[in-house]
Amino acid sequence: MASSETTPLLRQESQTSYAPDEEHENTAAPRNMFARNLGALDGFALLISIVIGSGVFSSPGPIDANVPSPGAGLLIWLLGGIVAWTGALTMAELGTAFPGEGGIQPYLSYIYGDVFGYMAAWSWIVATMPATLAILSIVFVESIYSSLGINEPDPPLTHKLLSLLVLVVVTTLNSISTKTSTRLSSFFVAIKLLTILLLIIAGLVVVFVYAGQGKDLGGGDWHHHNWFASRDTVLPDGTRFDWTKVTTWESLGFYSTALYGALWAYSGWDKANYVAAELRDPSRQLPMSINTAIPTIILCYVAANAVYYVLLPWEVVSTTDAAAVTAVTHFLGKGVAYFATALICLVIAGSAIGNSFVAGRMTVAAANNNWIPHVLGTVGQLGTLKITKSGGSESEAATEAMDKGESPINALILNTILSAIYILLGNMRILLTLNGLAEYAFFFLTVLGAIILRFREPELPRPVKPFILIPILFAVISGFVVVRGAVFAPVQAAILVGIWLSGVVLYYVRLWMLNNRAAR
Repeated sequence: MASSETTPLLRQESQTSYAPDEEHENTAAPRNMFARNLGALDGFALLISIVIGSGVFSSPGPIDANVPSPGAGLLIWLLGGIVAWTGALTMAELGTAFPGEGGIQPYLSYIYGDVFGYMAAWSWIVATMPATLAILSIVFVESIYSSLGINEPDPPLTHKLLSLLVLVVVTTLNSISTKTSTRLSSFFVAIKLLTILLLIIAGLVVVFVYAGQGKDLGGGDWHHHNWFASRDTVLPDGTRFDWTKVTTWESLGFYSTALYGALWAYSGWDKANYVAAELRDPSRQLPMSINTAIPTIILCYVAANAVYYVLLPWEVVSTTDAAAVTAVTHFLGKGVAYFATALICLVIAGSAIGNSFVAGRMTVAAANNNWIPHVLGTVGQLGTLKITKSGGSESEAATEAMDKGESPINALILNTILSAIYILLGNMRILLTLNGLAEYAFFFLTVLGAIILRFREPELPRPVKPFILIPILFAVISGFVVVRGAVFAPVQAAILVGIWLSGVVLYYVRLWMLNNRAAR
């Protein structure tokens, strides 16, 4: 998951406001501030850095626990990549049709009305971003424990307390100065690419040694068993799940849950339109960048997950929430594994810092749009107390202050409190499904809206216009996954429905208050 680990994305977030459609002209200006001097190769590199993140190190376990075979698990990673690919192309269509906008909120406002843009922002602030930070904090701690040989199905309270500590440290770093996270972004990009490369090399070494000498340095199962044959899955609590007793409808529920794990690892594909801001010829170079970067990422992810099945006994993969650390520990022993753990924890920390940064920006933007209390949009203030030089009451002042390094402390505190609640009440696997449902419900609506606009406004300029079957494919898959996933995980679905209903109530209360104020 790396949707916010790169400087271009972070810069663009600082210029974005989630405004309704009548403000499109005003929000287009910031995009012109970027020099259009990048080519397709630069766009390729930017997309690689945006999308590849920590999910490839942590999602394999939850995915493997919800599929009947390693081969099916790899197909889930492939399908997740196809969803990301089709989604990125569709988002590029919307991003070039409505230049200057960032995120899906303005698209939803334009297509369906202001309330839908508000609901997307509300869902991201209350559910998606806090759940993401909670997952990253949990995975950071579990990676350390995994390197020590500790993989507990029901982690004790100490694990949650340490996860809370990680969360507080991340928030503190962003509260000190927003420049802290942006300066570290390039470093984290290099670390995560290096880590994936080392994993793939380790897998190739095992395969070549076995092919040349007949000596297995890995888990053994990879050359003894059929990769696509159904087998009993060992769950984190040690119980075995018999796939022969599962109906087709039930299996689709498991596959939907597995797909959420893969989609979390591909997070960031929806930011493809940000890359267009700096390309010389977006209509030609953006599709080229997407059509090379996403397949490359798919290849990296499928290869890395194949390596996990090579390095580990298959019964182990489904039980760990830190597959990369567990695999390296099994292959090289604890000594070298500590180094690998440090690399992977750095990747996770980079994801957490970047996502915390963007969560603060999103909250400020929503507050400046009068969608949430204005105090959450202040910069350089703790509550109503000004504690730094800057911190304005207007959106422009807040944006300028953040660009100078000031922090949206109130927004960060809100996000930390919500993330802490998710850490205390959930675990990684529950939160992955919650996050997936929250994101893809609105991604489905956004891409469906792009299809609707093809017929409602056929004359709308679309510098990037993928073949109509591409958004249709995304809409069909994402729509099914959301519905089936909600049926399969009713608790997470009920929580989200509660969050959305409260958001609707707050939206209309806000309208009533604004109308009363205007009437006076």
